[in-house]
Amino acid sequence: MIRFELAWDSRCTVAESPVWDAANRRVLFCDIQGKRIHALSVDSGARETYDLPEVVGSFGLCRSGKLVVALRHRVVLFDPRARRVEDLTGAVVEPTTNRMNDGKVGPDGAFWVGSMDENTPRQPTGALYRVTPDGQIERKAEGYRTSNGLAWSPDSRTMYHSDTSPGILEAWDFDPTTGAISNHRHLATLTNEQGRPDGAATDMQGNYWSAGPSAACINRFSLDGKLLESIPFPVPGPTMPCFADGHLYVTSLREGKSPDVLQQFPALGGLFRAEIPAQGVPVALFADR
Repeated sequence: MIRFELAWDSRCTVAESPVWDAANRRVLFCDIQGKRIHALSVDSGARETYDLPEVVGSFGLCRSGKLVVALRHRVVLFDPRARRVEDLTGAVVEPTTNRMNDGKVGPDGAFWVGSMDENTPRQPTGALYRVTPDGQIERKAEGYRTSNGLAWSPDSRTMYHSDTSPGILEAWDFDPTTGAISNHRHLATLTNEQGRPDGAATDMQGNYWSAGPSAACINRFSLDGKLLESIPFPVPGPTMPCFADGHLYVTSLREGKSPDVLQQFPALGGLFRAEIPAQGVPVALFADR
């Protein structure tokens, strides 16, 4: 049985985008509204926090040692050592009520990032983009309420993605050399009770692990979208899993929770971890050099 423990009581409004930095043996994650990226050393427990100028939707690791970061309407490079932000793209053409959301570096060395609508109810105005190291942006898909769940299969030939609000899990064939996607297909639709798909990660056996914040669980799917297991999470609102050093790390959120829920689960918004035998697909690096 998978048992989670609290790794960092960070109490982010929305903690997201955990990334395993194997070279430095640390897990990084962002606090979206807090405009921060946190880093936790898995060996010493040392913690570090980096402040950014805008909301941080997601980020990835770069070959150069920098981070590629999705801010509200643009993508930047951030140097953690110098704590310096460098523009990579101009402003992405998006509605003012949209912001960048889930993003990951793909096997093609590009940064894939989607946007989401912040209205209530959410509107299908979001899109999915591919950002290259020279700052070029290509819109690859659109019509999303909450673009989320990016992950790739162990052979890099399948890209997974979800739209959280309607609970849709989808996939494409993926060319790791060119970043071309084809053969779009619908894999599953999840209800609130099942756990609508949020952030995700894949393991080396080809399973897709998806946070289900609406049901306080982590759902594990097969490559073809069959729900294999629903793992209870100790607090409501898990947002994204990440495989790291024999553990599964999972971020969580406080946003939208009532005072009673926050009193019952004071560690909401924290980073959790559990020992797990599964090994994650290696983290790809942005090809900025």
